[in-house]
Amino acid sequence: MRDQRLDKWADILVNFSLAAKEGESAFLLGDPEALPLISAAYEKLILAGARVECFLVPQSFQEFLYKHGTDKQLSFVPPAGLAGAQQHDLYLYIGANANAKMLSGVPPNKFSIAYAARKPVLDTILGRSADNKMRWCYTFFPTPSAAQEAGMGTDAYIDFVFNACGLNDEEPLSYWKSLETTQNRLIGFLEKKKKLRFQNHQGTDLTVDIAAMKWVNCCGRINFPDGEVYTGPNLKAADGGVNGIVRLSLPTIYRHVEVHDIELHFKQGAVVEAKASKGEAFLKEMIAQDPGAKFVGEIAIGTNYRIQNCMKNILFDEKIGGTFHLALGKGYPETGNTNESALHWDIIFDLRDGGTIHADNDLVVKDGVFIKVKS
Repeated sequence: MRDQRLDKWADILVNFSLAAKEGESAFLLGDPEALPLISAAYEKLILAGARVECFLVPQSFQEFLYKHGTDKQLSFVPPAGLAGAQQHDLYLYIGANANAKMLSGVPPNKFSIAYAARKPVLDTILGRSADNKMRWCYTFFPTPSAAQEAGMGTDAYIDFVFNACGLNDEEPLSYWKSLETTQNRLIGFLEKKKKLRFQNHQGTDLTVDIAAMKWVNCCGRINFPDGEVYTGPNLKAADGGVNGIVRLSLPTIYRHVEVHDIELHFKQGAVVEAKASKGEAFLKEMIAQDPGAKFVGEIAIGTNYRIQNCMKNILFDEKIGGTFHLALGKGYPETGNTNESALHWDIIFDLRDGGTIHADNDLVVKDGVFIKVKS
């Protein structure tokens, strides 16, 4: 018998996150490890009156492709995947992994080839979403492998995921709607500001120009779980939009490579120095993969205080209440940031031990806690 919380999860994804309507078409993509949730989401989409196209892509297929595929094969973008982004009204991706380290031995340049080739798919999804021609959402199904990466037992990890998503609440939508209201007030305050300054005891001192940029309220509609507000830096500013140092990131896994203690130095908007205690060569290769990879496409503040510990999963970690993150590479069109890259790597920094965020001269966050702001 299926966990009833999965039906609740699917119902929120389909009827709140995607707001599916009768007659719309939906592209449903996921790993077979997530089949219980994929099945529940499929059923909810059908009951909502949507026309559904569903694809399952086992992670083991990717392992074989990256091990034995030629550059031409790695560059191949399945037409169905591109068409799914171009033609459907709704796009739901349910991630999962049977082995988080399955692709850890793949040379980074192979990832660069594959992701550069798939950039048109991402560009299409983000562009159509910004133009209100598509609604999309990404969520992650808990697995024993993900639990191991987080240093947790499987049952404890599953309960963590459900709690982070509000699915243990009697009325999950109440949590997300309340967060939406709170974040709207925060955005009302931030959108009037011109500069953000991030500082922490680890040596972070970063200034970001946000003049005239648009903020986005992430409250369960684009990611699930959610809990952040984001914008893009104004890279057309006289000073390049991003300057200073960010130091000692949370441990992260990106493109199946684990990287620790990232330190980035910015000047005139671009990374001029990059360090890491683990995965430094990979970090530098990612930044060098194309001209836009050394610039920042997103700057964001985490607001989900139900997530407290690093899971080594960016979907969760970038939402941790009391953190901020920047994304190297591609920007989101709806914010006004036009940076182009095959990279979009969210790197998270903690503010909970003496960290602050100032917006112009106003203190917004202290020790990871929001100071009361008025919109």
